[in-house]
This record gives sequence, C-alpha cells and structure tokens, in this order.
Amino acid sequence: MGENRHPPAVADWGSALHRARTHAPFLARALERQPDLAALLAAGEAQAALDWARAQGQHPDAEIALRRERLALAAALAVGDLAGAFPLAQVVGELTAFADRALDRAIRTAIAERTGDDCADGFIALALGKQGAGELNYSSDIDPILLFDRDRLPRRASDDPGEAAQRYARRVVALLASNDAEGYALRVDLRLRPASEVSPLCVPVGAALSHYQGAALAWERAAFTRARAAAGDIAAGEQFLSQIRPFVWRAQLDFGAIQEIRALTQRIRDSHEGPPAPGPGFDVKRGRGGIREIEFYAQTHQLIHGGRDTSLRVRGTRHALDALAAAGWIPPEHAITLGEGYDRLREVEHRLQMVHDRQTHALPEGAALDNVARLDGLADGAALVAELTELTDRTGRIYEELIGARTATAVPVAMPVSALAHSLGAWGFAEPDTLAERIETWRDGRHAAIRSPQAVEAWDRLAPALLQAIAASDDPMRAITRWERIIESAPSLITTFRLLDARPDLTQRLVAALTLAPVLSDELARKPERLDTLVDRDALDLPGDREAIMARMRGAAVREDYEALLDAIRVITGEIRFALGIQLIEGLADPLDIARALSRTAEAALTLATDATIAEFAAKHGHIAGSELLILGLGRLGGGALTHASDLDIVYLFTGDFAAQSDGMRPLGGTIYYNRLASRVTAALSVPTAQGALYEVDTRLRPQGNQGPIAVSCEAFGKYQREAAWTWEHMALARARVLYGSPPARAELEAVLAEVLHAPRDRHALREAVLTMRAEMARHKQPSGPVDAKLARGGLVDIEFLVHYLQLKGEAADGTPLATAAPRALDPDLTVALAGLAEAGLLPAELAQPHALMSRMLVAGRLLAPDGREPPPSGARALARACGYGSYDALLSAFAAARQMVAAAWKQILGPDILASEQETRS
Repeated sequence: MGENRHPPAVADWGSALHRARTHAPFLARALERQPDLAALLAAGEAQAALDWARAQGQHPDAEIALRRERLALAAALAVGDLAGAFPLAQVVGELTAFADRALDRAIRTAIAERTGDDCADGFIALALGKQGAGELNYSSDIDPILLFDRDRLPRRASDDPGEAAQRYARRVVALLASNDAEGYALRVDLRLRPASEVSPLCVPVGAALSHYQGAALAWERAAFTRARAAAGDIAAGEQFLSQIRPFVWRAQLDFGAIQEIRALTQRIRDSHEGPPAPGPGFDVKRGRGGIREIEFYAQTHQLIHGGRDTSLRVRGTRHALDALAAAGWIPPEHAITLGEGYDRLREVEHRLQMVHDRQTHALPEGAALDNVARLDGLADGAALVAELTELTDRTGRIYEELIGARTATAVPVAMPVSALAHSLGAWGFAEPDTLAERIETWRDGRHAAIRSPQAVEAWDRLAPALLQAIAASDDPMRAITRWERIIESAPSLITTFRLLDARPDLTQRLVAALTLAPVLSDELARKPERLDTLVDRDALDLPGDREAIMARMRGAAVREDYEALLDAIRVITGEIRFALGIQLIEGLADPLDIARALSRTAEAALTLATDATIAEFAAKHGHIAGSELLILGLGRLGGGALTHASDLDIVYLFTGDFAAQSDGMRPLGGTIYYNRLASRVTAALSVPTAQGALYEVDTRLRPQGNQGPIAVSCEAFGKYQREAAWTWEHMALARARVLYGSPPARAELEAVLAEVLHAPRDRHALREAVLTMRAEMARHKQPSGPVDAKLARGGLVDIEFLVHYLQLKGEAADGTPLATAAPRALDPDLTVALAGLAEAGLLPAELAQPHALMSRMLVAGRLLAPDGREPPPSGARALARACGYGSYDALLSAFAAARQMVAAAWKQILGPDILASEQETRS
C-alpha cells in the first residue's frame, strides 16, 4: 500500500473502509452498528455522513444522545480521515466542537435535573489542553476547569451554592464519562483545576482568581495559553480569563519560561519508561521530538514574547508556530519542520487510537505495529518506524536548541584564569590578573544566572566577544561593574547569553547601554529584566499614542486594584523610557520624536494615575457637585517634549465653588478636598512603590509658589494671574497646556489662560523685564560645558525668551493681534510657535533649524553628556550621530553657527549682543 499522509486528489473511500474494517476493530464494530452511516461513507457522501452523525445528538435523553453522536462522529471522521477527504484540521476541529457541545449539554442537564431550568448562569467550564486549542484527538480526554459564581449559580432555595456546584460537577462527569451499553461520550480529567489535591471538583471563582494571582505553578501558565471558555456561562468564563491574563501573559519578556519548561521536560524524559527513539514502545506524545515537545516549543516562545506581542496569543499549536514565524521570533524553516512534524505525529496518534478506541500513544510490537502501519496506508511497521525516526530527530534537535539540552556537539571549555588574564591584557584591560580572578568568580555557582551547566556553557561561549567589546568601550571597568551587578541580581540569563552570542549587534547594544549612558547602565544594574529591551524588536519602536500607552499600562496590572495599577504604570513607564534611551544612543530614532514619546508616556501615566487616585479618594470622601480637578502642564511637559531628566512641572486647579462640600462618608470642604486630592495625585506619580519611582513632580509654578496652596480654584488662579503675577509667570504660562479635565472644564481654564496671555502690556516694561531676567539667569546659571545647548548664550533658553517675549507682546509685524494673524504663534509647542511667529513676520523662518539642532542636543545630551561637559569619544560620536552629524567636530561647528543665528535674532529684536556679553561675563 502507498503512503496516505497527504489528501489525494480524489478521496479513496473504498480503501479507507477496507482498512478500517481490516485493521481497526473499534471502527469495524462502529460501522457494523451504524449501517446507514457506513452506506453514506461508501457512497463518498462526506458532508451527509457528518450531518447524520451530528443528528444522533438529538435524542431527548442526554446520556444516550451524547454517546451515539460521539460514536457516529468517531466513525465518520476516522473513515473520512483515512480516505483523505478530511484534513487533520477538520478532524480535530469537529472532535473539539463535539466536546464543547457535549460539555455544555451535560452542564445544562445537570442543573435542569435539580432546578427544572435550562440555564447555566454562574457555572463556567474552561477548556484547556487540546480541547482549548481546538485540537482534540480520537480518544483524548478533556481537561476542563469547572468554576462557579456563588451569587449567580442556579439552585434550589435550600441548596448551599458550594454543595450545589459539587453536585452538578459530579453529575457532569457521570453524564460524559460513565461507560454503559451505548459506550461513553468523553473521558473527563479535572486534575488541572487549582490546587487539585485539596480543592473541590468545581472551584469558586474568587478562590481560583486568588490562586492564579498568587500561588500558581509554572506549568499552569503554559496550560492557560490554550485556555478557552468552552461551555456553561461563556461570558463569565471569558471575563475570568481576562482577569487572569496578566498571570499568563507577563509584561516583560519572560525568559524564565525556558528554565521552567526545561525542568518540566527533563522530569518528563526522566519518568518516561519507553525507548528514546522510535520503535516498539516509543511514545509519539511524550518521546523525544514528539507531540508534547513541539507543543512545549510553541508555548515556551509564546510565554516569552506573548506578553508584548499580542499576535502570538493564539491557541492551536500550528497557529502558534505560524504566528511565531510571521512575527520573526522563530526561523520560518523551524516552523515548517515542526508544523509538518506535528501534523504527522497527530495522524499517527490517531491511527493508534482508532484501532481499539484507547487513549494510547505508544507504538505496539510485532504484528500490532504492522497493523497500525497498514491502517495508515504504509507497507509495514518498519516503514513507519523509519519515517518517525527521521521526523523526531529533526523536531527533537530543534527543541533541544531551545532548552539547551546537552548533546555530543562541541562544548566550549572554560579558559584557564592565566589564559584569560593574558587575553584581557591583550584586549586592553588594566590589571588583567586581578580582573581574570574576578570574572572567574562569576561562574563558580554562587550566582543563579550562571549556575546550571547549560548557563555556564552559554556564558563561556559569549564571554570572549562580550569582554572584547567591553574592552573597546570608553569606560571598561564601569561596564564590568554594571555587568557584574546584572549577573548578581538576575535569576536566569541563559537565553540572553545565547541571543547575545548569536547576534553580535546585540552585544554591541548591551555594551553601549553599559557605557554610553549612566542613566541606562544604572537602570540595567537595578533591573536586569531591562535586558528584554535589547532583544525585543517591538520595544525599539516608538510607543503609540497616549491611549495605546494607557492600554498597555492597564494590561500590565496583575490585579484590579489601585496599588497594582500604580505598579503597572511604573513598570511600563520604565520600559518605555529605557527603550527610548536605547533608541537614542543607537541612533534608531530622532531625538525630537523621542522627546515627544517621553511626553506622551508621562501624560498617559498622569492620566491613569489621576483617574485611579480620584476614584480611590472619592470612595471615602465622595465628589463635589459641579466641580472637578484640572491639571495644567508647564515647561517641557506643557510643550510636549520631555527629556530623560525632565521633572513634571504641573499646577493643580479646580472648578466650582471652593466653599462647597463633598458628598462622601467623610465630607470635606472644596479647598481642603482638592488640596488633599492633589497631594495624593502627586504621591501616585512620585512616591516609589515595589516597582520603583516614577517622576519628580514640581508644583512650584503655582500661584505664590511654595507659599501658596497646592491646588487653587480656576477663579482664584485667574485673579492672581491678572493682578499679582510677575512677567516670568506669564512667560511660563505661554507653554501651559491643560493635561487633565473634562472638555467643559478645559475650555473654562483655556479661556482664563487666553485672557491672561492676550492682555495688553507695556512694551518697554515687558522688554526690560525679559532682559533683566535673562541677564540674571546668565549670571547665576553658567553653561556647564561645550555641549550645554540649554544655557549657552544663543542657546535654547534665549530662543524660549525670544518666543515668549513676542507671544506676550501679542502683535504681528503689521500690528494685527497675534491671535488673529498667526494663531500657531501662541502654541505651547515651541516648534509650532516658531513657525507661527515666522508667519507673523516676527522671526526669521531659519531660526527653526537652530532650535531643532539644540533640542536634539538637549534630549540626547541628557543621556550622553548629562553634565553638559564634553563626553568621552564613543559618547561624543553617539551624540553627533543622534543629532544627524558624522563627527563630534561637525556637531560643535553646527552648534556654534546655530548660536550665531540666535544671537543675531536676539540683537535685532531685543538689542544686546548676547555672545559679546557672554565673553565679558567669563572674563
């Protein structure tokens, strides 16, 4: 007989029926018991046969209906499979759909028998394993998790909810699994439920949530990659799965999943008593390169990357492999090899189970092996063994590459300390002997990250390239110290070692993070999980808009409570800030885009934290009718262009009557209410949690500065700005932007801002105030180095003073009100304002170029030259690259020319020669 692995052009129903009757006693009996079905199959009526099989489930007695439908489907699908009419995906899909129907009918029957109602509210059946994935096989059991909601479960008035749920669960199992004259419907295994050794068959929803949020084991995470609400109260099941999503899909790249799966694989291999290679007794499910290892391969990659890459959150193994390849996480050829191998192994598994309808996965011996092979369409058992030997060797090797299993291939031998010291000296390290002894302690078993033999092996492979790259950096010993701190604190680095070894570009990126930017190297040392960013391609894209960032923050919360949300905000903000830092030092994004992304991230954090804090505060103190909190952003936050070193300059305001009272259990007057609430919001944004700090919040720009209340009413704010504010305070308002509040409240505040900014002013007094302020600043805040683009005369501060002077002056060149002639001139974004002032004839359009250059220098310099002094050579090159120049000298020349342009505009508009004044000040 020829092979029948791929569907023929025309289904061979005669051969299929012959093989079924000759080699599969179970199928022979099923066809004999169902002659109408056998006739449809013999006639090649595939769809009619399936329809006939499903119709058997219409019997009014649920137990009879489920067993008859199961037997009919098993026979129809098996013969159609053998004939080549039904592809594997259809076979497993039909079997899964039956399992879902059967489980749902059993639940409803169990409840109806007790209550008389056809209702499954509050009784949830989650499908895991192959049922959850839509991949059930012929004789597979199902592994549901049964949950119940005490408040919604249908029951008699005298029944306790917990007792009722257990009664229903026992009846569901009996309806499906008991074996009678009609056979059985489905084998049921409830051991995947939370804490199965002590928990009831049906678990309360609250207890299950607590388990998965705090006490679940590693294998449960892998199991839930396939979880699906399959029967009963589907909506409640989907809600439950959404609540535990952070447990399954972790926000960080989860390389610890590999260690967990490796340990699980080793336990399975150690406990498996069958032969390691195909032959009699070989288990196509548990054996090397078998079904389970292919499933683990897909699930492990999903667990590692699925927290960030939502395209990987698919259930079926083939779907997962395809998604991983499409997203670039695994080589396409691996997806093909494993996918085709998986399908073939599942077909062989089906053949084994078709023979006697037994849940078996092992190849039999002698004539029984020949029998299975001939059922499949092969000549004999030897042909099947030969095929499986080649197949599992291919799939097994791919899986072992992932988990780091030892093979007979070359293993790097650790370099003796003396040889290491010689190499370190040759690479340029100072005191190589001392350093060699220090490096050797990294692999002595004291650090979890380099403790297992596989981790030591992976480190030994990586070490020469990494150490050479560190030696070539500007500050090798700083990099060594930071790397050492990562090794000391990380629980597992084996996958990171392998990725760095396989991709030299990642090694260079790591060294850049360790040496070029102290902010990034310190962050890596504190949080080794930031290494994820080096290997996660998506992390090196600019983040989305504010709403997308907020959604990511919400999704990272491990629980639905205030503290968990604040932790999630810190986690995601830290990830984004670190990723943007890597993009900057690598020259992967324009610093201007990075500044805007940092601002979007801060606004997302502020909005979410404020929403949550208001809800938390209102639970105790209630709300004030007709009143709400507003947050005004100023400085770089108001302008929408932060740096990595920026504070959040904000002013808290509120609408409504300051004397009104809140309506909560502990009411407060308006002023006290909003001052306490504002303090809570500041704490939410600034106080460190278990996930670290977030932002420094600066509220000194509020009316009366530190002497005034932290929150004032919009009415009081407007009065202060009109009657008592200094010119510098109005200049600060020129970069103000309302960040939080309802549209009507925003409009109210924006009207106050417009009234203040558009008010008529004495031009001479305004000019003198601006000149005096800038001169005073120049005396007290000198530029700290040659790349201090902010404080150097002709730098960003001078551009800001020019812009704000012209904005407050309020007239275009022809005397028309600026708000009418060029509304963009009043925008808080300086880039937009400069363009608007050029339109109004007040500034040369060319001034946009110096502003862009210096803004790039400021954003990049906060990482690469945080003190404004000349960075070391590599840092200087990175700074020039970030600003769009081929060399540091070219950047300095462009900076000097840009300052001249700003100084010329300053002299034309305000009078003094600021560069000459700077030289006088220095001398």
